[in-house]
Amino acid sequence: MGAGIAHAFLLAGCRVHIVERDADAARQARARVEADLERSAARGRTVPDADALTAGTDPAAFAGAGLVVEAVPEDRALKLDALSRIEGVIDDAAVVASNTSSISIDALAASLRRPARFLGLHFFNPVPASALVEVVAGAHTAPGVIEWATQWVDAIGKTAVVVRDAPGFASSRLGVALGLEAIRMLEDGVASAHDIDTAMELGYRHPMGPLRTTDIVGLDVRLGIAEELERAYGARFAPPALLRRLVAEGHLGRKTGRGFYEWSDR
Repeated sequence: MGAGIAHAFLLAGCRVHIVERDADAARQARARVEADLERSAARGRTVPDADALTAGTDPAAFAGAGLVVEAVPEDRALKLDALSRIEGVIDDAAVVASNTSSISIDALAASLRRPARFLGLHFFNPVPASALVEVVAGAHTAPGVIEWATQWVDAIGKTAVVVRDAPGFASSRLGVALGLEAIRMLEDGVASAHDIDTAMELGYRHPMGPLRTTDIVGLDVRLGIAEELERAYGARFAPPALLRRLVAEGHLGRKTGRGFYEWSDR
């Protein structure tokens, strides 16, 4: 997700700095974004100069940035730690956004000293192919920050929908509900993964079925979101046993080569 977000802002003409947990992860992140830019150039897109992208491990590099997007895994403690590190080095005028799919923006903002300049920017995977970004307004987010964020979303060629903070927001709450029910249907032997997905693609004009979408998002990611929503909304978001078993076995979807489908292009 972080690489995809970086790619989107680079194509819009921004300077981007990526901060990763260690030097190896930083090198891998930069290499992935550079590969994405090469593919964009091959399709005729104008790409920035090489010096527009940098990567490292020190959050101090965010000093002077106008916008910092946190995109660490969907773990509340991890996100709170990352946000604290970010806020410790940025200018007072900077805006901080979380790419969380399900965690309450207000819960994350509670430990920040400038909650008025914090919001959610929920990008979708894969970022280059997705047209949508959810702009999530916390209870303390300044109206001007919401307006500024929607302008940024427009500048990178995507469409913003503004939602009030609630666990799962709009897209994850609806998308996960559909995905979990599809997993339960597969678990119950109602139909194959392919036929469940085809029913939604052809019958409801979804561009991709819920099980294939789960494979691309990552079964571990979807499990984490479901657990967060179960805590907020109750048993209707309880993860099916099949989802838990596949994650425990390391079958996380496209990124591991197997989920509800077999993947050979990871």
